[in-house]
Amino acid sequence: MTPRFAVIGIDHRHVYELAQHLIDAGMECAGWWPVTTNPHVLAGFRKRFAQLPEVSDRERMLEDRSVQLIATAAVPSERAVLAIEAMRRGKDVLADKPGITTWADLAAVEAAVIQTGRRFIVAFGDRWGSPASARAKELVRAGAIGRLVSTTGISPHRLNRETRPGWFWSARTNGSILVDIGCHQIDSFLSLTGREEAEIVHAAVRSVAPERTPVTDFQDWGEMILRNDVASATMQMHWFTPNGLADWGDGRTFIVGTEGFIELRKNLDLAGREGGQHLFLVTNERTEHIACAGKRTGAYQALVADLRDRTETAMGQSHCFAVCRLALMAEDRALGRA
Repeated sequence: MTPRFAVIGIDHRHVYELAQHLIDAGMECAGWWPVTTNPHVLAGFRKRFAQLPEVSDRERMLEDRSVQLIATAAVPSERAVLAIEAMRRGKDVLADKPGITTWADLAAVEAAVIQTGRRFIVAFGDRWGSPASARAKELVRAGAIGRLVSTTGISPHRLNRETRPGWFWSARTNGSILVDIGCHQIDSFLSLTGREEAEIVHAAVRSVAPERTPVTDFQDWGEMILRNDVASATMQMHWFTPNGLADWGDGRTFIVGTEGFIELRKNLDLAGREGGQHLFLVTNERTEHIACAGKRTGAYQALVADLRDRTETAMGQSHCFAVCRLALMAEDRALGRA
């Protein structure tokens, strides 16, 4: 029997990627719920997935025993409540990042996982959507650059003020910039080091240019420094991608080892090679460009197998919660609550 998923929560355009990747991995979409806070995403979903059944009755999908997985890109602050409801109906959950925005939600979701035996997985971008990041992890694990020393991640984003819904501008509904965007980089660092713990050495958020936003306290800059017994990580994220760039952000990652380094240019190669997902490997023997565009990360295929076999190869449940926990700890540190 073909495994089935349903989509509830189309408030962020990341839902396009969730649905398409699940279909590409061999799942069948049982339906999607058209209620949303973002008419742009609704129109985009209907255009991209005209063949998928639109289901006005949300309960029908939650009660459908043939549905194994609920995929959601709902308003971030509402994802935990939806996930708990779905798990209590016997469904596993794949949530767009950040997945968790408060300590209370983290505790409630952790409890629901234990009580129901279901899985709560967050689709952190690099792990699930970046073939270059997946290849970099393979190279690091294979010892291509020696022992891991440090990582540096830069995550710029374009503001796109005109198309953002109201919830986007509030940390209460969207999570802080460290929770919303920083979780990607935390996941990558823990994955590369093979650990689920890290010390937060530094964390900060700023509202640099409130004149660009409809509110005065929107966090448009964030930064973190983490370290564990394997390596250290410097992380930077912001909303200052200029309109002249050919993509929404020039995402970069630098991975330094004792015998070489890796640079990832995930979305584009400035004035260089076409497309994205570029990996540059430099060792004592060579300098090499590895084109990763068009390759699969393998995460969604692994998830489908995990749903069937009740394994945790795509991402461990404790790892997922560790990322959420560190993001909240960083937020507390940045806001002086720690």
